[in-house]
This record gives sequence, structure tokens and C-alpha cells, in this order.
Amino acid sequence: MNGTIIDLGKDFGKKEKTFSTLILGVVALGFLGLQMYHIVPPGHRGISVTLGKVNPAELPEGITFKWPFIQRILDFPIMQLKADGKAPSFSSDLQNITFMYTVMYRVPASQVVKLFQQYKGEPYATLIEPRVQEVIKQVTALSRAEDLVKNRERVKDDSLAKLRLAVGDVLQIVDLSITNIDLSDQLEQAIEQKVVREQEAFAKSFELDKEKKQAEITLVRAEAEAKSVGIKGDALKSAPEVIQLEIAQRWDGKAPLSVSVGNGNGTNILLPLK
Repeated sequence: MNGTIIDLGKDFGKKEKTFSTLILGVVALGFLGLQMYHIVPPGHRGISVTLGKVNPAELPEGITFKWPFIQRILDFPIMQLKADGKAPSFSSDLQNITFMYTVMYRVPASQVVKLFQQYKGEPYATLIEPRVQEVIKQVTALSRAEDLVKNRERVKDDSLAKLRLAVGDVLQIVDLSITNIDLSDQLEQAIEQKVVREQEAFAKSFELDKEKKQAEITLVRAEAEAKSVGIKGDALKSAPEVIQLEIAQRWDGKAPLSVSVGNGNGTNILLPLK
């Protein structure tokens, strides 16, 4: 009886050991299976590295198989990215100006392997930020501080063109926006005062132009009226019967209450008729 119990215990121990080995084998196979594939997420390209050697062809989105333990796949974003920064600069009149900017960029799919092999670190920090700082300083140094504030769009366009030329085709610079221009307090006050003076001068100039035009209109009207009177006087001198015709047209048919008597020297006397 005791021998039978001992045999049953040994059989149970062997079965338990076999079951544990089976569980470990399944776990190992599962882990190995997970190491045999990789999923490249949307908006990315995969970079395959096998024992330190980079595959020159980038991997597309989706699932891809790889050699376990000796091959690794890195995901590299190709969607549009955005980065903010600021660039302290000096204007041509030696004013300290700080530009706040936003850069929108993307990595071309055909350049991900080249960027991984030839440039260390994140593309913006490595390739874009140093160049955008430099081009903004170059553009700022060409103009006075006041003109830079007034022509922010021109600063943006010139900086964007220079940045694209400096970066080349390794990265695609989608856009560069100047989000803010920070000036010193003294410079801001000086610009504000100048703007106020210019507005006041413009208002005075407008009033002067208005008065000048009004005077010109009055003069033209006076000249026209004087010319009209002269034309009428000349007409009456050349045709005095016009006056008699005008009197006849306006007579109401009643006898006059007075009569004008001339003395021959140009003086007339008005006598009442009763």
C-alpha cells in the first residue's frame, strides 16, 4: 500500500514538472514570436538595423517581420511637426529685438535613413534651430527696429526663403511664422510716441488740405459769378430793349403809382401820381 502511494506521488510530480516545462515553452515561444515582427505606426517610416548595419531602404507603415534579438526597427516620424523658439537679434540701428517664431516642418520619407545615419539627435534641434536663429539675425540686421515692427510679414518671408535654402532637401520647411516681436520698454515708448506724432501731423495735413480745397471751391464760384454778371451786363449794353421787354413781361396791367423824371444829367426824380 505504501509503495503504491509513493508511485502515485512520483507520477504526480513528473506530471507537474512536465506541465511547468510546457508552460515555460509556450511563454518562450510567445516571447520569441513577439520578437519576430514589428508594427510601424501611421505617419512613420521604419529604419531596420541588423547587427549595427542599417538597411538603406526605409520600411513602410504596418507590420513587418524581423530577426529576433539581432535586428531592431526604429520608428521615424514623417508627419508635419511644429516647434516654437525665440531668436535674440540686433537691428541695423543696434536695437535689441527678440523674435518669437513657430517652425512647421516634415521629414521626407526618402530622407529618414540618411538623417538617421548622418545626423545625431532630433532633426529640429540638429538642423533647423541653429539655422533659423542665424537667418533671423541676418534679416534683422538689414533694417531699423521700427521698420522691422512695421514689416513683420517681410521679415517672415525673407527668413523663410533663407531657411529653406540653408536646410536644403534633407528636411521640408513647410512654414515659418513670426508670432511676436519683443522690444525694450524704451524702444516701445519711442515708437508709440512717433506714431502719435505722425497721426497728429496727418490730421493737421488733412484739415489744411480740406480748407485749401474749400477756398479753391469758393474762388471758383466767385469767379464764375463775376463772369456771369459781366456777361449779363455786356448783353444789356448791346441790347437795351431787353430791359423794356422784361418790364413788359412782368407788368400786371395796372397803372403806375409813380413816375420817374430825368433831368438829363443821369439823376432821376420819382414823383407820385394821384
